Amino acid sequence: MDLTGYSATRDLARATTIPATWYTDPRMLELEKRRVFARSWQVVGHASQVAEPGSFFAADIAGEPVVVARAADGELHAFSNVCRHRASLIASGCGKANVLRCPYHGWSYRLDGKLHAAPEFDGVKDWEASAVCLPGMRAETWGPFVLVNVDGDAPPLTEVLGDIPEQVAGLGCAVDGLRFSARREYVIACNWKVYVDNYLEGYHLPAAHPGLFRELDYAQYRVDTYRWYSSQYAPIRPAREGEKRQYADPLEDNRALYFWIFPNFMLNVYPDNMSSNVILPLGHDRTLTIFEWFTYGGGAGVKPETIAFSDEIQQEDIRICEAVQRGLASSFYDKGRFSVRRENGVHHFHLLLDEALR
Repeated sequence: MDLTGYSATRDLARATTIPATWYTDPRMLELEKRRVFARSWQVVGHASQVAEPGSFFAADIAGEPVVVARAADGELHAFSNVCRHRASLIASGCGKANVLRCPYHGWSYRLDGKLHAAPEFDGVKDWEASAVCLPGMRAETWGPFVLVNVDGDAPPLTEVLGDIPEQVAGLGCAVDGLRFSARREYVIACNWKVYVDNYLEGYHLPAAHPGLFRELDYAQYRVDTYRWYSSQYAPIRPAREGEKRQYADPLEDNRALYFWIFPNFMLNVYPDNMSSNVILPLGHDRTLTIFEWFTYGGGAGVKPETIAFSDEIQQEDIRICEAVQRGLASSFYDKGRFSVRRENGVHHFHLLLDEALR
């Protein structure tokens, strides 16, 4: 894949967007799988799924099969879900077991990835069972999330998250107390980067999200960028007398925070709930968006009207993102320019993407 069509610059006033071909060429996604998704921390499941020794679940990171397991000694492990014999997938779903057994020829592996047994394999020369192990990966938990780094070429998770845990806690929203409430999945006819671009700016709020625009103080909306993430500060506008609003909390410091963590993980922190958003490429022009809602502490589940309002915003975003994907295929479009005031978050993403790809 030729990357010469884009010259990154940190000067936002002079910068262009990445080329249209980066969104429309299938070869770009193959490059991103190796250099972006495999080398970054990816959310693969919930910590509650592997809370007890013997528990495991299977996952997929941009086409790479993964198993996450809690071994008998309590250590969390992540490793390849591909049998070292003839490449069958080993585990599926989630559950509890002492060993993971391949359904093809019965090879079994301990929950630290080491080979447990290889039936009828006597007499094989230049092969030692004790040396066979499923290739390992780095695994960490943060709040309710399990994150995995496939090839190990990523900074520590604490470095990537930066001050996010402290900022979230400053709103009274400690992630350790989050409780899962609901999940929604959307398949969108666009490249995964189109969706991320859209998330990273509030510039489209007045035109595309009238309901959300009424909730927020748009004049005070801003995006702050950091090494591996960006945050969007969005004060919630006080409700006028008699006005029906989604967020009408009278507290003085009533605000929402939106975090994006490179390349495809988002957190939306509101006064009464937190939602996560994981963006997964299904192809160069198809994207899976996974929304999950969590409540704080021992509170009741997320209100149905909260999920309905989120779905309203999501449907508006889907229409925009699919229209952008169609436009990117036009022979009359290659690159665009940025609003200096409103699109620094998108520019930051493009710089990080370019850095990873090169």
